[in-house]
Amino acid sequence: MAQTHEPVTISIRAKAGQRDLIDQAADRLGRSRSDFMLEAACKQAEDVLLDQTYFGLDAKSFAAFQTLLDKPPSPTDRLRRTLKARAPWETKPDKAAAAGKATARRVK
Repeated sequence: MAQTHEPVTISIRAKAGQRDLIDQAADRLGRSRSDFMLEAACKQAEDVLLDQTYFGLDAKSFAAFQTLLDKPPSPTDRLRRTLKARAPWETKPDKAAAAGKATARRVK
């Protein structure tokens, strides 16, 4: 996945009613149609990617997995680092954010 800061154009076709619905919601939030649509599309894309993780286990391994879920190990430094890591779709903080401006992040 390419991580670039250069803006690109994404064009879609919509019915007038769909556009009007999107415009109404964007207006209520004080956002542009483009910002509203891009944020909504990115949230949906994250959900799809996170939901598409599959792994299969035999009965014995699944029972062991359930036991681990019921009794998680104590946090370690490695776990703390992992939990602080950015998701692949998150961009690196820009200079404004590094200067102390708050940026909204979606937390699952």
